[in-house]
Amino acid sequence: MYGWRARIGMLLPSVNSAAEPLIQAITPDGVSVHTTRLRLAGSTDEDIYGMVEGVEEGASLLADAEVDLIVFHCTAASMFRQGFDDEIIERIEKTTDTPATSTSKAVMDAFQTLDVRRIALTTPYTQETNDREVAYLESHQISVLSETGMGISGSGTRMIAVEPGEWYRRVKRQRHDEADAYFISCTAIRAAEAIEPLERDLGKPVVTSNQAMVWHSLKRLEIHDPVPGYGRLMDTLGRA
Repeated sequence: MYGWRARIGMLLPSVNSAAEPLIQAITPDGVSVHTTRLRLAGSTDEDIYGMVEGVEEGASLLADAEVDLIVFHCTAASMFRQGFDDEIIERIEKTTDTPATSTSKAVMDAFQTLDVRRIALTTPYTQETNDREVAYLESHQISVLSETGMGISGSGTRMIAVEPGEWYRRVKRQRHDEADAYFISCTAIRAAEAIEPLERDLGKPVVTSNQAMVWHSLKRLEIHDPVPGYGRLMDTLGRA
């Protein structure tokens, strides 16, 4: 039986083709991932609000699969503004009577576990999206010491085309002696492969959106299998 230990339901932006292969590859045996897509084709306010209009319908479809946890998995949307993620989670739980969380909650949980207060932020986003994300992080007492984006808006193809080596180089250029950790934001990119090389070379934890979501979901589901190869954060599961 698939998902005999737990089933994770994931609400994912329609343009994202990166999250599912990675997440399915690193979840432990007996944990299954089930996805429903929400329409997202850009990064404007209108695009974000349009995406979340479909939250109740998408969550209801995941509930039909009797998932144990529903994750709203989009960093830019869940960090759109302070409290936006709480509203989405409340809507999901009210509609489905199923526990829910978001990428933003996963990242903040990761920072708390790793005792992170100051970060360098690397994204594929436009400056407008970066600015919103910085405001969200700083509203949660995370100081953003530096930030950089690639100016990509709404193109899942362009995002997934950026190779892990490019994320390694971009983060490495942001080395900051006062940073507690490095955060590579976005669920639609291939950055997980760069985590351990960056941690070795920078000497600090590296958090990515997909890695944090898997870790946070397994923690919520009380599954403590260590997941090697994806950084210090995943290693904490084996010590729970």
